[in-house]
Amino acid sequence: MSAAHAAYPTVQLAAEGASEHRPLIITLFACFVVATLFITVWAGRQTKDASDFYAGGRQFTGFQNGLAVSGDYMSAASFLGIAGAIALFGYDGFLYSIGFLVAWLVALLLVAEPLRNSGRYTMGDVLAYRMRQRPVRTAAGASTIVVSIFYLLAQMAGAGVLVSLLLGITSDGGKIAIVALVGLLMIVYVTIGGMKGTTWVQMVKAVLLIAGTVLITFLILLKFHFNISDLLGTAAENSGKGKAFLEPGLKYGATSTSKLDFISLGIALVLGTAGLPHILIRFYTVPTAKAARKSVNWAIGIIGAFYLMTIVLGFGAAAILKPGDIIASNKAGNTAAPLAALEIGGGSGTTGGAILLAVISAVAFATILAVVAGLTLASSSSFAHDIYANVIRKGRATEKEEVRAAKWATVAIGIVSIGLGALARDLNVAGLVALAFAVAASANLPTILYSLFWKRFTTQGALWSIYGGLASSVLLVLFSPVVSSKPTSMFPDADFAWFPLENPGLISIPLGFLLGWLGSLLSKEEPDKGKYAELEVKSLTGVGAH
Repeated sequence: MSAAHAAYPTVQLAAEGASEHRPLIITLFACFVVATLFITVWAGRQTKDASDFYAGGRQFTGFQNGLAVSGDYMSAASFLGIAGAIALFGYDGFLYSIGFLVAWLVALLLVAEPLRNSGRYTMGDVLAYRMRQRPVRTAAGASTIVVSIFYLLAQMAGAGVLVSLLLGITSDGGKIAIVALVGLLMIVYVTIGGMKGTTWVQMVKAVLLIAGTVLITFLILLKFHFNISDLLGTAAENSGKGKAFLEPGLKYGATSTSKLDFISLGIALVLGTAGLPHILIRFYTVPTAKAARKSVNWAIGIIGAFYLMTIVLGFGAAAILKPGDIIASNKAGNTAAPLAALEIGGGSGTTGGAILLAVISAVAFATILAVVAGLTLASSSSFAHDIYANVIRKGRATEKEEVRAAKWATVAIGIVSIGLGALARDLNVAGLVALAFAVAASANLPTILYSLFWKRFTTQGALWSIYGGLASSVLLVLFSPVVSSKPTSMFPDADFAWFPLENPGLISIPLGFLLGWLGSLLSKEEPDKGKYAELEVKSLTGVGAH
């Protein structure tokens, strides 16, 4: 065995095993891409107007939308990032599973039904209902695009890592080409299929992801005779950390700064979902508020089951793989789940291992494609409906012109995402998504809650809240260890990280709420109490909802 093999046998053999069965892997990938493109073209033929493009004609049932919401939410971060975080950091990585799930309770209790009743196509519809249209819609559009691009970074990074592992691509140029391919597919899905195509792709992907996760979870538990204690004990021993692996503090407990980072991350995860644009627009695809509630209930059930299984995936990967092998494949641990699938299927060089690796990787790739389509649709819709139609054209754009603008916006956002995704290819995808949650919770959530529930809220308060939350969160991320100063940073050789926390939520989320409150109190504008009363009745009862 060569020195390289001796150092990182699992990674080397995974690449060799993948190359032996590369035709099978490529065939599975191609089958999924062709199938989803067929769905997209079929749905695109049924997309007749703006309502079809933005909201799928509001024809989906509560169960269908719940499945699609699950498909939209269970991203590469959920499947690849969380498994990797748990495999490397044990208990502390498990926080992502809990945070992502608990966040749904906030979305269900506070925003799902009122938002469905109050808006038409985008978050900007709700915010502009009782305020000055142009400045508020501009702010909402800008915030939606920034949050979506942060989230897209995670998916692009996941795609690059995954396909590189399978096809044995090690060059940076090859990885960037994969990111570009994902971006191209994303543009095709959205421009051709709109919300209908995207929703059907997300439903198919959710079923595939749950099925794949159930299979790997079952095989890992079978290997340990369904003895959870044995699984956790082996994981702790194999990690080299002993009991500390199963206790808090391995990643977020060594210093006071890391403890603050833990709190910051938790706040961002729990509050972020209710401000994510690509999740919020899903509530507009159902015909009634009751269906919106049902879709969230279904989503909680499906997502809850999935996140319970990610715990087994993560600790299972820690139990059957060496930490050095996981890190050698990807510094942030994003390949832990596919490598565990290879090992549990029989190991490198076996047909069973190669088939399982190919299936799980194809499912993960499907996950990425479906989520990037949803994100791109949210940001392009917001640009076309909020900025182009209502700000630039001042409400005079036809539906056809609006949809055309959305398609051109899709192309532009795709190009930006490809460029940034190439830079973020070595970052942990769960961590990247947590940043998107922090930005959403800082800029969008305060404004949504104030608009729906505070009579005194004004246009100035909305602008201060959105721009203040957005600027503070993005600025703190730029000057954090996520971007520079660490081996796992975006620019590891640079050092301009004066902000010590990896997640800005602890500072930027309270600041977003504070600025919204302060801006409203200092505003000379008198709030329109009549409009607020209309919005209150509409949001709580659904009377007059689209």
